Amino acid sequence: MWAMRGAAIVGLSALVCVGLIVMLHPLLQRYALAKPNARSSHRAPTPQGGGIAVIAATLTASAVGLVIFGAPLTAPLVTALAAVMVMACLGVADDVRPLGVTPRLLLQALAVAAVIYALPNELRVVPILPFWLERGLLFVGGLWFVNLVNFMDGIDWMTVVEVIPIAAALATLGALAALPPEAVVVALALGGAMLGFAYFNRPAAKLFLGDVGSLPIGLLVGWLLVLLAGAGHLAAALLLPLYYLADATLTLLRRLSSGERVWQAHRTHYYQRATDRGFTVTEIVARVFVVNLVLAGLALISVLAGSRIADAAAFACGAALIAALLYGFTRKRR
Repeated sequence: MWAMRGAAIVGLSALVCVGLIVMLHPLLQRYALAKPNARSSHRAPTPQGGGIAVIAATLTASAVGLVIFGAPLTAPLVTALAAVMVMACLGVADDVRPLGVTPRLLLQALAVAAVIYALPNELRVVPILPFWLERGLLFVGGLWFVNLVNFMDGIDWMTVVEVIPIAAALATLGALAALPPEAVVVALALGGAMLGFAYFNRPAAKLFLGDVGSLPIGLLVGWLLVLLAGAGHLAAALLLPLYYLADATLTLLRRLSSGERVWQAHRTHYYQRATDRGFTVTEIVARVFVVNLVLAGLALISVLAGSRIADAAAFACGAALIAALLYGFTRKRR
């Protein structure tokens, strides 16, 4: 019964997403065209804003899913979904007319702060830390996660092959009681929406997510991962997005050490450097997808094992796998 309900939410979300994309595509083609530049990974002008359909489908399917599963409409969930809509509006504005760094970060910070503030007081990720310090670190981490998802959405299918395994893993872990029912519903809805978007974003993409998609997706996934970590599964919460965390964070540190302006667009992420070394987009995202499936498996093992030794072993395996992937991306394609 659980599987049938879950499949219904995924299917509904995918269908809503596809329908909205078909309806919106002519408008996006006219008003939200992303033209290639020196830092782009695409060569032809391509409409962006597919995230409108993804987020709308996620919210719609989540509402239906809450009824199907009989899940409660909690304050943290309402706050998270409201913040997602705010972040989507910010993304729309930025897609149409790029905003300055300061107002962009300020609005992002307000949305992330609201989500962190609404978390239950009993939710603790690292209980040995003072409450105020833990919440402060979650705020900084949440703000970084929102932006790194945006940074990593740089080639066709990249966010698709990242989010779908994470959403599937979160839904599976929710079935094992590692997440509350309302979080499972959101994970299923987001996964279904990304499945619907995947057809239009396949290489060579006919549609991009845009900031309207990447920013709220980052916030939503980050919220789900915090809930997972707060349920005592920190290792699993770090394993699931480990590729994005590693690529974006190491790239940021490398740019900082070189004295670069880190807020400016660039083409130095590991996956972008791989394209310069002869890898095709399909080869890159296929490798990332396989690695993410393995990371999802390691996260599942860590939760089922329920021991610190298993957590450490799973994380070590995941870190070694990511290191091998990133190293491979820096080598010239034979």
